[in-house]
Amino acid sequence: MKKSYSYSGAAGTRTRTRNGAPMTEPIFDHDRLDVYRLSIDYVASSFAIAKELNGLHRHARDQWLRAAQSIPLNIAEGNGKRSLKDRNRFLDIARGSALECASIQDVLFATDGLGGEQHGELKRTLKRIVSMLMRLIARADAVSESSARYNAADEHEYRDAEYEYEHEEQPEPRIAPKDAAPLFSKSMSTARPP
Repeated sequence: MKKSYSYSGAAGTRTRTRNGAPMTEPIFDHDRLDVYRLSIDYVASSFAIAKELNGLHRHARDQWLRAAQSIPLNIAEGNGKRSLKDRNRFLDIARGSALECASIQDVLFATDGLGGEQHGELKRTLKRIVSMLMRLIARADAVSESSARYNAADEHEYRDAEYEYEHEEQPEPRIAPKDAAPLFSKSMSTARPP
């Protein structure tokens, strides 16, 4: 079930995610990312289900909750980085956390800690998150590759310009007349030895 987000309103309308978790008006750049909002939905879902997990499932539950929280935290931190390389590193960590959540869900499903319907829905959400993160990473890689090609073209242009300059006629160096040397003496120099 897809939830549309509405942030209109004078006082910053609060909306609820599909799991009932409140979302406020976006303030930071990462708040506007669909993948961030979807990962917040996933965290809310995993916390709701984790309340019922205990006993033998508590270790998997704890690791699942840490990995689930890691997804939006790394998306937000990565989106705030200035360099594309740093941004992609955090987005890649978020992707890894989503894949970790998928494998933890498999473990919980195999050990009867997670029902089939919950498992399927959450796994589809994770697949969307991973796909969205991969597109963000690929888009940033495409931007950096195009700028690298642009810089390479500039370098080639400058190299050619230097080559052309070498073949231009150079002006003859100006040499002071030989009879001007006696006019300049050490006593007239402004440089004083120590």
